[in-house]
Amino acid sequence: MSVARTTNGVLDVPIIDLALYLDGTDPDGVAAAVDRAARTVGFMQVVGHGIPAETLAAFTAATDAFFAADPAAKGAYRCPPGVNRGYTPPKAESLANSLGLTSAADLFEAFNVGTEAASFADLDLSEADYGTNVWPAVPGFREAVEAWFAEAGRVARAMTRVFGRALGLGDAGLTPFTDHSIDVLRMINYRLPAADVELEADQVGMGAHTDYGIVTVLWADAVPGLEILDDEGAWQPVQPAPGALLVNLGDALARWTNDRWISTMHRVAAPRVDGVLVPRRSAAFFHDGNVDAVIAPLPTCVDADHPALYEAVTVGEHLAAKLAASRGGTLATNATREASRLGGPLTL
Repeated sequence: MSVARTTNGVLDVPIIDLALYLDGTDPDGVAAAVDRAARTVGFMQVVGHGIPAETLAAFTAATDAFFAADPAAKGAYRCPPGVNRGYTPPKAESLANSLGLTSAADLFEAFNVGTEAASFADLDLSEADYGTNVWPAVPGFREAVEAWFAEAGRVARAMTRVFGRALGLGDAGLTPFTDHSIDVLRMINYRLPAADVELEADQVGMGAHTDYGIVTVLWADAVPGLEILDDEGAWQPVQPAPGALLVNLGDALARWTNDRWISTMHRVAAPRVDGVLVPRRSAAFFHDGNVDAVIAPLPTCVDADHPALYEAVTVGEHLAAKLAASRGGTLATNATREASRLGGPLTL
């Protein structure tokens, strides 16, 4: 559970300069800072990531062009249920369901791309796990999105190396779990009704959830909305520093670390400025691990005082349960404990 402090009503999310790891200036200092953030809040702000401003500008222009299209045009890129690719219209998901909480449908719309089975031609991987991407007929969209995907993936892999060092496994310690990782980039647009509309009582931009995999690299507009659940069960707003990416840990890594590190509950409230609903955009890169990797507590995180808390499960099994729950299917296995933090009803 998060024990992060708040300052002037804002959660203290540490700022970490990744450049000090990448250039070899202070890799141990970066690893120690990441360990502290991972133990206390599960989120961090990463600067020194090296993503060019022009890459972000091209990416946001491309996603804006796609989301500005009419619903029928976007709907042509909707994939069948269970395929984590393509377009998701507003109110098609309720992320809180992945924790067993009942809530109104989320307001966001999204477009997903990810690693394909063809990306690992030497492995016999299933398209059910490494789906084939669909690409909108928007000039420059694929090129801009692929460029951002590559940069966000580079940051995620660098963070994973830092994690290995911080956990006493060495920089390559998590490589066996990530060398053919399921990676997904979810581009999100909070497609809100009119600014003066009355929302349902429990309706939010994106419902309360934890992320599912190893690490998430998030870019977001400088618009209010993102909130993290603190140690007292209160929602605290998070506003990233200029130029920073938000990085947070997922459930798989929490399980691997035997809950030494935290997969923190978060949500996106309906974004408002001065009480008025406003647009908001974000892009989350999920680095989730190899489909066949076994998630079991790491040896450096288990001892006589800290016995293993989890049974072994594969990344594929873990992700399938979480995705099914968010889309109205079966309840994810760790939902009961997580939902109890919010005091909400369970759908079993």
